[in-house]
Amino acid sequence: MQRDTRGLPLTTDSAEAAAAFDATIEGYLKYRFDTSQRLKPAFKADPEFGMAHVLKAAFMLLGYKQDFIAPAKAAIAAAERCTARATPREQAHVTALRYWADGEMDRALAAWAAIFAAHPADILAFRLHHFCAFWLGRPEAMLTAVEATLPRWEAGMPGYGSVLACRSFANEECGNYTVAEAAGRDAIALDPGDLWAAHAVAHVLEMQGRRGEGIEWVASLERHWQGGNNLMHHLWWHRAMYHLERREHDQVLALYDTGFRNLGSAVTEAQPDLYIDVQNAASMLFRLGLHGVDVGARWEELAAKAEARIGDCLSAFTLPHWMMALAATGRWGAAQRMLAAMRDYAGANAGTNTPLVRDYALPVCEAVLKHGEGDFAGAVAVMRPALSGMYRLGGSHAQQDVLEQLFLHSAMKAGLQEDVRMLLERVAGRHPVPPERRVGYAEAARRIAH
Repeated sequence: MQRDTRGLPLTTDSAEAAAAFDATIEGYLKYRFDTSQRLKPAFKADPEFGMAHVLKAAFMLLGYKQDFIAPAKAAIAAAERCTARATPREQAHVTALRYWADGEMDRALAAWAAIFAAHPADILAFRLHHFCAFWLGRPEAMLTAVEATLPRWEAGMPGYGSVLACRSFANEECGNYTVAEAAGRDAIALDPGDLWAAHAVAHVLEMQGRRGEGIEWVASLERHWQGGNNLMHHLWWHRAMYHLERREHDQVLALYDTGFRNLGSAVTEAQPDLYIDVQNAASMLFRLGLHGVDVGARWEELAAKAEARIGDCLSAFTLPHWMMALAATGRWGAAQRMLAAMRDYAGANAGTNTPLVRDYALPVCEAVLKHGEGDFAGAVAVMRPALSGMYRLGGSHAQQDVLEQLFLHSAMKAGLQEDVRMLLERVAGRHPVPPERRVGYAEAARRIAH
């Protein structure tokens, strides 16, 4: 039996397989583009290495794509066969993945939490929990996990900086900005190429309205991102968000074309419809549209991909972004088919995700469509009941902001002053920067004040 770089036993006799496992975990934690390729030597060295099959399945499930579920389940079945004689910790990983593949996310989160409670050095269980809790709108679960786990780590352990980065992001999403920024900067001091830490601090700077610092923060770290994956795109999106707040629309569009939606880059070509990239692109184009900026034909490729993904509801937060593309390009028939597919999915009433789609994604998508059709009062009416629980779709405060702007713009267009006031009060209570200093809210705040 081998051990991983943090001392946890691995059920394989192959040192080569164990080394490949460690290299793959490192790639996953550091958001490297070649992470899946790093796993191949593990299978070559030991085809019966159960944790290699676990990683293969996890990487598929991380894509939040319906087409990946069947191969993920096949990898889980292979892991089950291989881990029949494995350690209870390894067997628990397989159980967690089975829950995930079946859509039982509460059970998956509990299984991962049990693993890292008993084995705090199991950074795979910790990191998967962190990721999935985020996309379920549960920052308090992220925070509880990291604050319980970090004291059980030693500073020199491989992956310590990644735990610091998670501490940074969890605290940021819970509004603890001082702790968040310190943890993120400590992680960057350990590794300037830590994309998750760079991302967490970028969120702090966004939430505190520190736009000039944010632009410099992202720009200063770019040279360390060689070999990074799509998280680089999200960081460029953050930089564009700072420029948007400064009304520097040319810089926003340049970052769109050469950074976070560069259709010619190898990273984009590998997964042209990856959920986070779609969110980046659609949310920025939608914001620009609210400001009257001509975005040309940029919506078209997103809309084509949206049509191809109709019926795929695994990423609830991405659904309104797909709908934005359909509405922006006038694909009204496709938009109605998308809504019908969402209703069918929600009607199955199975798993953790279906009530989120039913109660939040569906009405928000209906609001996006009505907004696109010019029925602004209808958009407000259908979206209003979902506002209080919309955070459950996942996404950060910065990402959820586009949905709040959708409601606000609809209310303003419809002349619904009380709804405008209500939305402004909501965002003023949730965001430390007052609406008067935020480009998407300033005009509404001025009107209400007068």
